[in-house]
Amino acid sequence: MTGISAPTRPLLIIEDESPIQEFLRTALERNGYSVVIAASGTEGLQILQEQEFSAVVSDMRTPGGVNGADVHEWLRINRPALAHRLLFITGDIVNEETVEILNKTGVPCIEKPFRVRELIEAVQKVLQS
Repeated sequence: MTGISAPTRPLLIIEDESPIQEFLRTALERNGYSVVIAASGTEGLQILQEQEFSAVVSDMRTPGGVNGADVHEWLRINRPALAHRLLFITGDIVNEETVEILNKTGVPCIEKPFRVRELIEAVQKVLQS
């Protein structure tokens, strides 16, 4: 890893697509992070209620009726410090709703497809906030 030691608590990854889950897991674990994967926003919120995390990386859109904005709102109310250590990932950065959510929340976002280096730098940045 580039100069920053990995946090002691894992990162929560909320992503519904298996290939992207595996890409995220591999990239982050190779850079010293431990991860927990949730396949939906609903599952992510359940896990957040049971476990402590250093940061959350969440897709903007996941199945099950809980999206990235909902995750942010839950964090803002229930884990305010963690709400500042949230990173969105999305494949539709030009979607009007996505742009509105990003502007409203101020949460950093990286667009799919992204490179490992871009992911690691974004994670390091949210961990420092």
